[in-house]
Amino acid sequence: MPEVTITIGGKGFQVACQPGEEHFLRAAAAMMDAEAQPLMSQLGRLPEARMLLMAGLMVADKAAGVEDELRQARARIAELEARPEPAPQRVEVAVIPPQVGETLAEIAARTEALAAAMEERLQA
Repeated sequence: MPEVTITIGGKGFQVACQPGEEHFLRAAAAMMDAEAQPLMSQLGRLPEARMLLMAGLMVADKAAGVEDELRQARARIAELEARPEPAPQRVEVAVIPPQVGETLAEIAARTEALAAAMEERLQA
């Protein structure tokens, strides 16, 4: 079982952990140390047990707050998932009637005929 040296509140501790869990232990110790450092600067020297207790309680308080937020988020997700699917919206796409294409072709033919007639008049 690996032993890891962690520092909390400026004090070193030898702690054993399961193989591969050293990173998690160091992360947990860093969280405890982040809470212990302000305690040490505000209150000065504290007995080791009291410093660890206070830091642990502060971390637990933050964890409880996160758990409450998680519970609320899960409840909100469940509420949203329980809602019925909204009715699909009807989207109408304009369809060009076939007569429009025929009319445009006829107009184009007339325009070409007029252009040809104008060209003939200009050349004469």
